[in-house]
Amino acid sequence: MSTGTMSTAVHLRGLRRVFGARAVLDGVDLDIERGEFVALLGASGTGKTTLLRILGALDRPDGGTVLVPEARTIVFQEPRLVPSKRVLGNVVVGLPRGAAMQEKGRRALAEVGLADHARAWPHTLSGGEAQRVALARALVREPELLLLDEPFAALDALTRLRMQDLVDDLVRTHRPAVLLVTHDVDEAIRLADRVAVLKDGRLVTDERVAARRPRDAADPAFTALRRRLLADLGVRLTGPEPESEKEKAGRPPEGAIR
Repeated sequence: MSTGTMSTAVHLRGLRRVFGARAVLDGVDLDIERGEFVALLGASGTGKTTLLRILGALDRPDGGTVLVPEARTIVFQEPRLVPSKRVLGNVVVGLPRGAAMQEKGRRALAEVGLADHARAWPHTLSGGEAQRVALARALVREPELLLLDEPFAALDALTRLRMQDLVDDLVRTHRPAVLLVTHDVDEAIRLADRVAVLKDGRLVTDERVAARRPRDAADPAFTALRRRLLADLGVRLTGPEPESEKEKAGRPPEGAIR
């Protein structure tokens, strides 16, 4: 595993990963440019997280070429905060000690809207706040490649939308290459420059999202792309479009007075 080129952050050619007799990744080719946001979709067990873990040096390939930057960080579905450290300590954990690093950590917390939580303990945070701390911890390391492994999956619909907006803002500011692994087609279209679909160990789709941000789920282009991606995932729509996260977030709770 080596560093990428000046303009390309991720370069994969013929990537293979085999578990027993099964090739989970079987000849994956993928390039991600610096500053580009790619979302990776696929059914459970198709190897999305395995691919991400290989890019993050948490797993090894069985074949192929893997070129990635040395400066890379991962945000997981769980915040994975250290319970015995305060919020600021979690942000700068593992980094060189000193006033400069502490100040850098405070700036990262301010970026994610948690400037006043530096001395809070992890157990006092909401799920969204804890995941914002995880984002600050990733960004303080100034990654050239940011790997997001379903980081919003455990959040409620409204918090999820807010976190998506936050990630969009942070990526625009810091300009790392980004790979987001998600099951949420709307999330992929809403955030990414390109959306890829992994199936049977290979990428069967790699499509650029043409719509400008902010993207509206009611836009016909959004709807058409959603239908194509769902079809690639094996979901055939015969009735109305499935409800988007934005629509779910705005819907009153079941049993509420309307």
